[in-house]
Amino acid sequence: MSENILKMEGISKSFPGVKALHNVDFVLRKGEIHALMGENGAGKSTLIKIITGVYQKDAGQIILDGRPVLFKSPQDAQNKGIGTVFQEIALCPNLTVAENMFIGRSQNPFVQWKQMNAKAAQMLSSLGIPASPTQELSSCSIAVQQMIAIARAVDMDCKILILDEPTSSLDEDEVKKLFELMRELKGRGVGIIFITHFIDQVYEISDRITVLRNGELIGEYQTAALPQIELISKMMGKALSDVSKIKKQEPLKSDSSVPVFEAMTLSSAAGVRPFNFTIQKGEVNGFAGLLGSGRSESVRAIFAADKVTGGEVKMKGKRVKIKTPLNAMKQGIGYLPEDRKGDGIIAELSVRDNIILALQVMKGFFRPLSRKQAEEFSNQYIEKLSIKTPSIDTPIKSLSGGNQQKVILARWLLTHPMFLILDEPTRGIDVGTKVEIQKLVLGLAEEGMSLTFISSEIDEMLRTCSRMIVIKDREIVGELSGMNLTEHDVMQAIAQGGERICQG
Repeated sequence: MSENILKMEGISKSFPGVKALHNVDFVLRKGEIHALMGENGAGKSTLIKIITGVYQKDAGQIILDGRPVLFKSPQDAQNKGIGTVFQEIALCPNLTVAENMFIGRSQNPFVQWKQMNAKAAQMLSSLGIPASPTQELSSCSIAVQQMIAIARAVDMDCKILILDEPTSSLDEDEVKKLFELMRELKGRGVGIIFITHFIDQVYEISDRITVLRNGELIGEYQTAALPQIELISKMMGKALSDVSKIKKQEPLKSDSSVPVFEAMTLSSAAGVRPFNFTIQKGEVNGFAGLLGSGRSESVRAIFAADKVTGGEVKMKGKRVKIKTPLNAMKQGIGYLPEDRKGDGIIAELSVRDNIILALQVMKGFFRPLSRKQAEEFSNQYIEKLSIKTPSIDTPIKSLSGGNQQKVILARWLLTHPMFLILDEPTRGIDVGTKVEIQKLVLGLAEEGMSLTFISSEIDEMLRTCSRMIVIKDREIVGELSGMNLTEHDVMQAIAQGGERICQG
């Protein structure tokens, strides 16, 4: 079907100091599944919030069913036929399926239970959802809960259904069931906007793709006519031609070929599929993949920041148990997390206290560092890493993002780890500090430390890594090194997916 149900023209939206969207067009047709793609910060969330009435546009117009509209609030958007199902299911697990489908829908204080359950049963049956109206929602799988949230939206005369990362917590069979429901709704004429980081799913279910990057429209494409590698290239803003050859750092030569760290069929509760991984002394390797691919979840499994559900690990050839971050720290592993503000700094504490935190945890809080020791350690690493701070007593929240990142680096260097994991260590910091951190990584490797480096910027990883593990859909799909470690090869590995690529 080719009838436009939603047309957005010249949409712009700015926040203080940030232009989130600039002159963006978007068209959704009746009875189609349209994938909205882009990396972190591309503008997807802002566009969706404008469609759903959370934000008001600064410029442009929105046409719904051929008429200009303004969504004044989420309720207004809902009344006009916009339904949204987010990654986090906004339902009440202690209520029944039927109660969740109809809660807040009537002003009548007297609930007609029989009629409500009958209507819910009819809707569940028509959409093929395997649930009973009277069963408690918490007894349903996550996939069925997602479907019930969709059924609720559809029953509210939904013309447009927005699905924001609906498959992130589902297994393969559950994804198939969800896709069956999406196809059923498509056949009824519902226009579906599908947001996901799973590239294979985009090609399995969508009819068209719109790509945003840095708040601007890159293009609109027929899914069947856009090769995966070109989609990835458009999302990342990189040409398909190889970058110029970059000198790689080779692992430090040692007397032993035994890896510093080795994981065998390691998996976690975060959905990471069993994977094998090794790193040698003095090596800098990296996990590459699009946002949501599972690169962060994989290193969190190594550090046991997420619950480990299977596999075993070795340090220098000896089997060890790493079930908690403290176990990992005591085995000589450090981890700088992706979310600096949420998982890294303790905002209210001083620079000094943030630097000594990991060492103090390893020693135990019944063996506190003396103030003299804490000050000596802090001053030593402030000087070593050129951390700009008024004093060691300054709250870390007062520092720039780059200096906060250096403080977290100092925290782990103070523990003298054998293996240091750096997840997005240069995100959100200035170019000069980025270069400093990259030089520091290579310098630490030359001294014998093993490092895993993750960055959304492929060229940054190419400058620092001698080997790159490519991840897609939370599974290792490729491993590149040597002359084959190029931008094109990385994107090719991500695009090819299931066929494992090993080049060296």
